[in-house]
Amino acid sequence: MEAQIVLSTTDAPTDRPVETLDARDLPPPRPLKDTLERLVAIDDDVVLVQYNDRAPQHLYPKLEDRGYRYETIDAAEAGGSIRIDGEDVDGVVVTAIWGE
Repeated sequence: MEAQIVLSTTDAPTDRPVETLDARDLPPPRPLKDTLERLVAIDDDVVLVQYNDRAPQHLYPKLEDRGYRYETIDAAEAGGSIRIDGEDVDGVVVTAIWGE
């Protein structure tokens, strides 16, 4: 599945630009830090899609504090692998993050 297909299974807007952040190989707290930094750097209308190897539990309260909405999907539960940089990858947790 591509990022846009994953987004269509969430409440995230599908009519906005999408950026991705691959945090699967980053040690803690880099996924959290890099995600928050990317959100500050991108336009408000962009949906950020974070790829991770687990649900980013520590990120959720920080997103809520900053007024972002989010939804996390385990790719295995959503229909299999995710295509990242042209490669099908299993075991990916996808979090869509967007502003109102």
